[in-house]
Amino acid sequence: MAGDMVLLGEIGRPHGVRGLLRVRSFTAEPESLVAYGPLTDESGTKRFALELLSPDLVRIEGVTDRDAAARLTGTKLYVPREALPPSKDPEEFYLSDLEGLAAFTEAGVALGRVRAVEDHGAGAFLILEGPPERLVPFTRAAVPLVDVASGRITVVPPAEIVVQEQGAT
Repeated sequence: MAGDMVLLGEIGRPHGVRGLLRVRSFTAEPESLVAYGPLTDESGTKRFALELLSPDLVRIEGVTDRDAAARLTGTKLYVPREALPPSKDPEEFYLSDLEGLAAFTEAGVALGRVRAVEDHGAGAFLILEGPPERLVPFTRAAVPLVDVASGRITVVPPAEIVVQEQGAT
C-alpha cells in the first residue's frame, strides 16, 4: 500500500438484491466514512462513491445488483492522507502515522519498526518487524510514549513477550 493512503473502512457482504452492501467503518464516527469524498481501493485505481444509508449499510454508485455487490466483498477503502484534517493536539495522531516508527523498550533496546497497525475488533495492535516479529497491544500500558515527530515509540512489552538484546542468546 502506498504510504500516503489511509484505510478508512472495508466493504462487507451484500444486503438484499439491489446492490446494497454492509460496510465496516474504521473512523471514530461511522458517518465520517463518506466525509472525504470518493474512496479508493488499495491500489488507488478503483474509486467508490458511497452513500451511507445507516452506520453499517451503503449504496455504492454503479452497483445495482447482488452479484456486483458480492464481487466487492472484502474490498478495503482508502483515502489520501492529505484529505484528512490535521491533528489539533500533539498527543493526537492517526494510527497510520505509527507505521514506520522505530520501537524501543524503556531501557533503549531496539525492537524493530512498526510494520503495520491492525484492529480486528478487540482493539488495535502493532506489528513490529522482526526477527522475531512481535505483536504488541496498542494500549497506554504497552505503548506509553508515541513521538511521531521524532519517529519513535516506547514499548513496555507484556510479560508474555521476552525481549533479548541484539546478539544475545
